[in-house]
Amino acid sequence: MIMAFARLSPARRRLAWFSALVGLATGVIVARSARAQQAPVTFVYLRGTDTLGTETVAPGNGVVRGVLQYRGQPRLEWEQVRTPLRLTLTVFAPGGAPDAAPVQVASFAPQGDSLSVEVGTRGAMRPQMMPIRPGAVPFINNSLLHSALLTQLARELGVSTLPLFLTQGAQTIDATIERRGDTTTMTVAGMAMRIVWADGAPVSVDVPAQNLRAIRAGATAPRPPAAPTNTKPATNSYDAPANASYTSQALTIPTTRGYTLAGTLTMPKSARGKVPVVVTISGSGPQERDSRIAIVPGYALFREIADTLSRRGIAVLRYDDRGVGESGGRSSAIKGTSADWADDARSVIAMLRARADIDGQRIALIGHSEGGIIAPMIAATDAQLRAVALLAGPAYAGRRVSLFQNRQVLDATPSLTPAQRDSIMASVPAMLDTVSQPWTKFWLAYDPLPTAQRVKQPVLILQGDTDMQVTPEQADTLATALRRAGNRAVTLKRFPATNHLFLADASGAPQGYSALKDVHVRRDVLGTLANWLVTTLK
Repeated sequence: MIMAFARLSPARRRLAWFSALVGLATGVIVARSARAQQAPVTFVYLRGTDTLGTETVAPGNGVVRGVLQYRGQPRLEWEQVRTPLRLTLTVFAPGGAPDAAPVQVASFAPQGDSLSVEVGTRGAMRPQMMPIRPGAVPFINNSLLHSALLTQLARELGVSTLPLFLTQGAQTIDATIERRGDTTTMTVAGMAMRIVWADGAPVSVDVPAQNLRAIRAGATAPRPPAAPTNTKPATNSYDAPANASYTSQALTIPTTRGYTLAGTLTMPKSARGKVPVVVTISGSGPQERDSRIAIVPGYALFREIADTLSRRGIAVLRYDDRGVGESGGRSSAIKGTSADWADDARSVIAMLRARADIDGQRIALIGHSEGGIIAPMIAATDAQLRAVALLAGPAYAGRRVSLFQNRQVLDATPSLTPAQRDSIMASVPAMLDTVSQPWTKFWLAYDPLPTAQRVKQPVLILQGDTDMQVTPEQADTLATALRRAGNRAVTLKRFPATNHLFLADASGAPQGYSALKDVHVRRDVLGTLANWLVTTLK
């Protein structure tokens, strides 16, 4: 859940006006009945045997205070007041001294069908109101302990469904809660979290699908019970479907940076001799090889692309991002940028060129979203690549995209006056200037057009006309820039009523993704992509 929600995070590409702040941090909402002050309790965050960070909470008389610190990330100090409910988050720069001034402060207080929000610095807070669903509880996306303790609030309220207002993402989503003995299961957007309790407090929290766990320091935490046999497995299978016309092979891909990447290669069964191959490059946020998204269960962009292309005679290599799934490099992922992800893709390409069954002269790249920035970085420096397909690839620097998206969120908030909207927008550039996380700093400053103009291979640009994350006119800007630079093999195709995920969607608003009925990539998108690649790689 910690990484799945990061896919919602506008801190990378869809910054809501206040998630520009909170996207840099993680935190906790703690809801408990009033009690006497207790000693602080620390939880250790683990992925496998790798320690990711710690979270310490100190319950008190109606107020709970805590500190959440992920390795290499900003420190978050939080304060939760039980009655009336108010969450305050204070963000400090990574590695800052304990007495350092905070970078930003934000507070959230539900008031019926509205949410009172204040963002700024100590002594200079900007108040505003946002509409929310009545009963929704502000929720910081990236804290396992926070989620665990929210189940206690649901128990106090006597409900099995609790609406959560995502402070990263600015939308409301339901959490379902089930209790069996000493174990509580909380499910959000199809992803389950299991909490083991002892003496009224959490001992451990597990997200099996992400190999993620938080354990109370000094406790011997029992493993949670296995999921019932009639439930869907937490992990995804990357095998080829039964009776498919292609095979799938799990690969370990070496890099020169001290870690390996994990991927799946699909190969047409009818292949004779060396075959052409496509490498998929994911969008922003940590993603596994299928490019799944927690809020859209069943969506798997790269799996559907691999299935389509391999049935048409083209091999496809899709891989887990650095530090995700079975890939290594978690420690370096913290400081990585788009340019670093390009180096990972180059390692994949080098591995493919060394295979006897792959035609090293017929390798193409498919980049989605941020992958549409990364693919040109590689193609501009590798003349042997045959072709590049850019799916919803940005044409603007991230700062321009962020400012647009902030304005879009404000304009969709009817409770704000024009003067309030202008006042909030005036504060956004300064907030962006405080960013210290390497990926975000790179993305905000990077202009993709100069690099794209150095790409001389055939380029296919696909774009959804209702995309509200990478706006449709960016596809036209990108195509024009490539053509003016002398590339005569640029193809542009736009699809009506199609969102950033290339799903049928008349609105295209990210907050509506979880309600979409059809979670399969549009067939005309897949067909256009396959036809172009079959012709270009022949």
